[in-house]
Formats: sequence, C-alpha cells, structure tokens
Amino acid sequence: MNSDKLSNRLATVAKYVPQDAKLVDIGSDHAYLPCYLAKNTGISFAVAGEVAVGPYQSAKGNVSAEGLSEIISVRLGNGLEVVEPGEVEYVTIAGMGGALIASILENGKDKLGSVKRLILQPNISAISIRQWLVDNCWKLVAEEMIEEDGKIYEVLVAEKGRDTFDSLEPYGQRLEEGLLLGPYLVKENHSVFKKKWMNEKRNWQRIYHQLEGAVQTPETIAKKQELLHKMRLVEEAIRIEES
Repeated sequence: MNSDKLSNRLATVAKYVPQDAKLVDIGSDHAYLPCYLAKNTGISFAVAGEVAVGPYQSAKGNVSAEGLSEIISVRLGNGLEVVEPGEVEYVTIAGMGGALIASILENGKDKLGSVKRLILQPNISAISIRQWLVDNCWKLVAEEMIEEDGKIYEVLVAEKGRDTFDSLEPYGQRLEEGLLLGPYLVKENHSVFKKKWMNEKRNWQRIYHQLEGAVQTPETIAKKQELLHKMRLVEEAIRIEES
C-alpha cells in the first residue's frame, strides 16, 4: 500500500471524501490517505494528524516527497486538537477501536461545528461509534463492510442531522439491533456480514459455556443473559433477511 494504491479498507474510506474537501485525517500514519486524495480527487486542503513522533515524521516525509506540502499540513497532536475550529469540513479516522474513535470525537466536539461529514473505520466495536452518533445528533447515512487479508472491517459515514434514531431504524429495526449490527449492513446482509456475525456468535457461545461452568454470581448471570440476547439479535437479523 502507498499513496498511489490504497488498501481496500482505506479506498472505501476515500470514496466518501468529495472533491475540493477540507479534511482532517486523524491517526494518518504515513499520510497515505490524504496524499491519495490530493492526487486523485482534488481535495483542497488536508491536515494529517498523528499523536506519535515516529508516524508523524513518516507522514511529513511522505507528504514532502510527494510535493504536497502546500495542500497537506502534517501536525503532531492528540485527536482533533490538531485542527482549529472551522478549519475542516470532513473528518476521517481509520484503523482504531470504535471506543477510541468515539472518545476522539467526544473530546474534540468543539472542533466539529464546521464539519459536514464523519467517515469512520473502526477495527472493533462499531457499536461505540453508533451510540456516540445517536447521543450527539449525527445521522448515519451509509455503512460498508469489507474483508481484507482475513480481517473484516466496517466503514461508517455520518452527517449532521436530528433524525439519528430514524437512521438507525430505517427498516423498522429495534434501536439496539441497529446499534450492534448496523442498519444498512443488516439490510444488505452480504456474505461478509453473515460471516462476521456468525463468527461473533460462535465466540459468544464459547464464552457462555465457560460461564456456565463458573460460580453463578449476579455478574455471571447478567453476562450470560447479555450474551444470549446478542446471539438472538444476530440469529433474528440473519434469519429475517434470508426468509
């Protein structure tokens, strides 16, 4: 992967960034994504943010080597503190856990006033992001699930909107099902979606059987009930779409 050819994961993120966008890419690593966008889609400005010195230096070197220093500003800092209020309209955060992405958005809420769209790719726990979107009046407008190199990734796209609950229940789903599984992903019900959630279900079954053999404390019983509930949500979602 480089700035001329992105991974499928980052290419999926890239396609939701429009021409002439003003962008911040948090956790930009080698700045492959903003470099690719600058060369291929004509973004007008990007900030490549990195919290660690090593990746920051790599990003700075790549941007300079590509001759893109006038378009892409590489900055060292934590999360959205690398941008000023009103500086960008699009935010990309890829390759982190969902809870971490949600915390970056929460801690940087004062920087989101001018932002039109969030394009987020969690490695795990997309539910943390969907819950944050609901709590903060962002509307989920698109989702994709892709498999690459044996791993499954979700890409979530959100825009400002008051009808966040509707966006999580566009097909009459329960909110909790939308939060866990993703309303658009449930509707599409692709083979990768089924593969991911059947694997998750098997993992939950394994944990459930381990808990069965443990001392039955109130916490253990509550955890078992939670696992059974999530397994039912998965079974119902896949069965409904297959029927």
